[in-house]
Amino acid sequence: MTQPSIQKKERAFIPLNIVVLTVSDTRTEETDVSGKTLGQLLTGAGHRLAEKAIVPDNIYKIRAILSRWIAQDDIQVVITTGGTGITGRDTTPEAVKSLLDKEIEGFGEMFRAISYDEIKTSTVQSRAVAGVANGTFIFCLPGSSGACRTGWDKLIQQQLDYRTRPCNLVELMPRLLEA
Repeated sequence: MTQPSIQKKERAFIPLNIVVLTVSDTRTEETDVSGKTLGQLLTGAGHRLAEKAIVPDNIYKIRAILSRWIAQDDIQVVITTGGTGITGRDTTPEAVKSLLDKEIEGFGEMFRAISYDEIKTSTVQSRAVAGVANGTFIFCLPGSSGACRTGWDKLIQQQLDYRTRPCNLVELMPRLLEA
């Protein structure tokens, strides 16, 4: 006797509060194309842009604003753009990693693999990272708008959509702070 197939109802979209941080010594609100791109992409997907800021390439200033955001219960996701390269002023990964409770190693690996199709071996210069801190997901992308679009369109958007099967990061949110 065969089992009847189980019908699963479509899940409803869950909008998240997302903040965007541009890390740059030179960008202003007028010239911050990457930050604006991320804001448009995430709101276009149905999420809320809770706040947007620009901070200089300074490890302590980056940590200060990130610490404030990850301490807020109403912020679920932080996306940074910039400071992930290999020059002396590129310190976003160092600033972020010390705040993480867990790193999501696969994010950087996948970002570089996907980027290879677009920018070939230049992708080795990216130190894109992601993780979770105090129940808040943090994604660090390079500073170009193309890299932001790639990161959002091909990785982040699906993982921040509760409807994504077989699994997504949103369904883990209630369990992130479990001991």
